[in-house]
Amino acid sequence: MGRQLFGTDGIRGVAGEFPLDRATTFAVGRALGNWARRRQERPEVVLGMDTRESGPQLAALVAGGLAASGVKSRFAGVITTPGIAHLARSGPHVAGVMISASHNPYRDNGIKVFDHSGYKLPDEVEQQLEEEILRLREETAAVREADLATEPGLDREYLEALAATSDRLDGLSLVLDCANGAAYELAPELFRRLGAEVHTVGCAPDGRNINLGCGALHPELLAREVPARGADLGVAFDGDADRAIFVSRSGRVIDGDLVLFLCGRALAAKGLLGGSNGKPVVVATVMSNLGLEEAVRSWGAELVRTPVGDKYVLEEMLRRGALLGGEQSGHVIFRHYATTGDGLLTALRVLEVMRETGKSLDELTAEFPRYPQRLENVPVAMKRPLEELAAVQREIEEARRSFGGRGRVVVRFSGTEPLARVMVEGPDAILVAEHAERIAAALRRELGPGAFA
Repeated sequence: MGRQLFGTDGIRGVAGEFPLDRATTFAVGRALGNWARRRQERPEVVLGMDTRESGPQLAALVAGGLAASGVKSRFAGVITTPGIAHLARSGPHVAGVMISASHNPYRDNGIKVFDHSGYKLPDEVEQQLEEEILRLREETAAVREADLATEPGLDREYLEALAATSDRLDGLSLVLDCANGAAYELAPELFRRLGAEVHTVGCAPDGRNINLGCGALHPELLAREVPARGADLGVAFDGDADRAIFVSRSGRVIDGDLVLFLCGRALAAKGLLGGSNGKPVVVATVMSNLGLEEAVRSWGAELVRTPVGDKYVLEEMLRRGALLGGEQSGHVIFRHYATTGDGLLTALRVLEVMRETGKSLDELTAEFPRYPQRLENVPVAMKRPLEELAAVQREIEEARRSFGGRGRVVVRFSGTEPLARVMVEGPDAILVAEHAERIAAALRRELGPGAFA
């Protein structure tokens, strides 16, 4: 049976509706509390949230459930997801809980759980928790919200740890787009503290404008702002700041593949990519461009691909002993420093390469051999196994034949939204666009909202 609660990045849905209704959210806290009590005698769990208007109530419900199980909560207030991961592993906490739906619209929210290692919970633990949550929500125990007061020192601990990984940034001019999300105070403070001149957009959250026309999903805003201000670069975070997309001085958008390229090349030159089988390894997902694969091979290293999700990237990094991995969307994991993708940390590492080489982002990414790539997001009314969709399979096979082994087709369902995602890439941009559109059209006919009318 498929899981009802946990997806590729924790529990996610519309705030106030299952699985983020009051009873289920309270049961999440109770189940997590019971799990924590089995691991420690007097456990503590650290909680944080992004800027969505539903965040405080969901945090209070999780904390209420934890309290009902005899577990103490410490509340970091508005903080990034990687900030919670850091606090979970660096403090006395048995676990960390982040209330966020990352890049989704404000109506959505989510619950992400890290254990004391700073890693997201393994699938088998999530499965056990899910079974207990569903059982507990049916009990008649009264749902209670805890009274939460922010401990201001917690986010300071996270900022101190980030600052300690970087040299001074004096003389650099940055534009930060914080997506009206979790980094809206932390990111400007960090980079100003290190000496950079900082300009900001997307730093006025009102509970409903998170990710709205700004941030990593909408780098076009930053692409206008950076050249207009004559800044050295721009950084766009998503709602919980576990990813970062960059903009060069010329206004060019630099995605996660390009970050893996420029940082990977620098680490490869120092022999710091890691790899347990004697060969350096970089881990990416099925969505990363073929050009990245070619570049990594030219360094004498291997690119290993995983399903989409930074959780799966990290699992493969640990298996392979890799120290660098990430996603085209801007989740990049530097395992020298962190256990999860961290947009602020990624920005510090990109700036480090710029300082060490004396080159701009435009110069550092000029040699990337990017293949034309087309992405299509198709709204679906239901998710059926793709192998059952004959028309879709015909279009996929036709695309693969037409590329003759020099292209790729990836079709998958989103783990967090009612979408089918189509990625087509190859050497011919016209063919790439044509096949992407044909596969997307077949999906609309088979699974789109109008298909079952």
